[in-house]
Formats: sequence, structure tokens, C-alpha cells
Amino acid sequence: MSDKAIAVEEPREIRLSAAERIKIAMVSWLASMVVGLIGCTLRMTITFEEGSMPGLHVISPGIYPFWHRCVLPATWLFRNHGIGVLTSLSRDGEYIARVIRRFGYVPVRGSSSRGGQRGLLEMEAMVKTGGAVAFTIDGPRGPRYVAKKGPVLLARLTGIPITAFYVAVEEPWVLKTWDAMVLPKPFSRAYVRVAKYIYVAPDADDAALDRHYAEMQAALERVTRFAEAQFPDSSNIGD
Repeated sequence: MSDKAIAVEEPREIRLSAAERIKIAMVSWLASMVVGLIGCTLRMTITFEEGSMPGLHVISPGIYPFWHRCVLPATWLFRNHGIGVLTSLSRDGEYIARVIRRFGYVPVRGSSSRGGQRGLLEMEAMVKTGGAVAFTIDGPRGPRYVAKKGPVLLARLTGIPITAFYVAVEEPWVLKTWDAMVLPKPFSRAYVRVAKYIYVAPDADDAALDRHYAEMQAALERVTRFAEAQFPDSSNIGD
């Protein structure tokens, strides 16, 4: 990560059959309905660490990493702000891209394994023009709760700080997926904890980048513990 420039790569788009396109359209429509119907019933509480953003009215420009498992409540919380979200070039990524587009997000196609450099270039352009971007930072397939380094590099390139957050949900349904994804129950409580800013200097060397990466990982773990502690009787954390 020593070079500031990001080399452009041309990711290969997935090819979908007609049957796959129909399936993706139906499933993404159903998922959007579920998120919308449940989301509008949630009772949200949001708190901020000292040194964090002053509120959700100031979310742009920004770099926002969070764990993949809370993507459903986060999708509802930050809807209709035009936030760019890095989504993989896989079939799973196609489902996610279609769902989040319905909630006012801008899918940026790429991941740590495919198209990541191109995705970071697009996100850099968004941030530099006043936009906000988000990373499901242990995605697309884990390992769970292990952050990837993209936001740190993007923060150095743009001068915009990293703001990690987490959304805990009261007694959610926990799906049997690699990330133990949470699906909130209707009318349940959700608690959002937002970490303090992490700034990365434009001349940060490899050692400094590693320190900021460790700082981001620690921030994600810290806000996760804080938010989950609000629902001590919930079996909310996956194995």
C-alpha cells in the first residue's frame, strides 16, 4: 500500500442467463419489501463517540466502514443520501446492488477479490466531489469481523476521515450465513454507535497505514461491543 496511485483494472462482468435475471429481479424486489416494511417500524437510537460526527445530518463527504452482518438495518438507516456502496461483482453482489439502489444508494461494483482497484477509483471520485461512501468491510465473504484495508487507502487519497459504525438490533432473527446476518423483528429497537474520526495523512507511509488500519479495526470492535451491550439479553452476536 505504499503507492498513492491506484492501478486501474478492468473487472469482468458476470454473465447471467434469462432465468437468473428473473430470479435476481424477484428476490431483490422481495428483499426490498422486507427491509422497507420492517425498517419503518424500527425504533432507532443513535449515539456518537467524542470526536465523531455531530449527527446524521453531516454524512457527506465521508468514508463509513461497518460489518456485513448489520447491512439490513444500516440500509434502512442511511437510505436516500446517495451514498456509494462497494458491492462485489458476484451474483450475490448483483442482488445487493439492486436492493440498495431502491433505497437511494449508488452501487460501486468491485470487491477485495474482483474489481477492487476500479471500485476504489470510483469511490475516490465520489468523495472528492462531496459524496459519501460505505464499505461492508468484512465482505463479501469474510472472514467475519476482520476489516479490509480499502477505507484506509481511500482516506489517505482524499483527506476525508474514516467513521466506523455498527447497528445492533434487539432480539433479531440471525440468519445462517457466513456473517450471521441480523434481520430485525418488526417494532424492535435498534441501537447505532458511531466511532470518532480516523484521519490518515496524505504522506502516510506503510507503517502509518498499518497503524491506521489497526485503529479502524479497533474502532469497529469498540462500537460493536458498545451497541450490542445495549441489549444484554439478546443472543445477537454470532458464533
